[in-house]
Amino acid sequence: MRGLGKLTKTELKLFLREPEAVFFMLVFPLLLLFVFGGIWGNEPSPYFHGLGFVDWSTPAYMALIVGIAGLVGLPVTVAGYRERKILRRLRAAPVSPLTVLGAWVLVYAALTTLGALLLIVAAKLAYGLRVPGDPLKIALGFGLCTLSFLAFGFLLASVSRTARVANITGLALFFLMMFLSGATVPKQELPETMQRLGAWLPLTHAVELLQGLWLGEGWGEHATALLVLSGVLIGSAALSAKLFRWE
Repeated sequence: MRGLGKLTKTELKLFLREPEAVFFMLVFPLLLLFVFGGIWGNEPSPYFHGLGFVDWSTPAYMALIVGIAGLVGLPVTVAGYRERKILRRLRAAPVSPLTVLGAWVLVYAALTTLGALLLIVAAKLAYGLRVPGDPLKIALGFGLCTLSFLAFGFLLASVSRTARVANITGLALFFLMMFLSGATVPKQELPETMQRLGAWLPLTHAVELLQGLWLGEGWGEHATALLVLSGVLIGSAALSAKLFRWE
């Protein structure tokens, strides 16, 4: 546990020294909030089930934070460590491989949580954010989304030979999911073909789950999203265990 704590602290310091990473993960969602919130406001509307635009979009932006961590942040970090031979040295260090992997999970889980909290506080102060759902259920749903995308991030890092490949692949997947998942444009506004394509993307199910829990809906109403995200978590973890390379 002591080794895990020290390694986690070190990895967190290294992340915070990368201004581009900090901006993309912690500031970019806030920019979306203020840009679109400034355009649409947060007046209650039947279109958003009696909530305002900001009430409806905040859980979607929380899903975006998870997507950034799993599709861009973690894969680039891990692939970059492998490319610079750091992974090989870490494997030879007097800590177990699980400790190294656990430190990355803790760092990115903490960062996604921080990003979500900053988003919620900003939306509350600027637009009077309303949260009809159970905060505990929302937190559990957010935790599942985070673990699912971090597992997918390890899989992406496992099949990426370099940090550049991981970055390009992750960004391409992120922006595809960002626009087709309903995270930025309400899904019902998309053409039917785009909606069908979006149904195959895990971020779509993360958005649906978090928005549903935010509205106060139960787990049973989002069984498909739970199954998809659980499948991504288990499948990605299993494949990563087989494909992951330390050098």
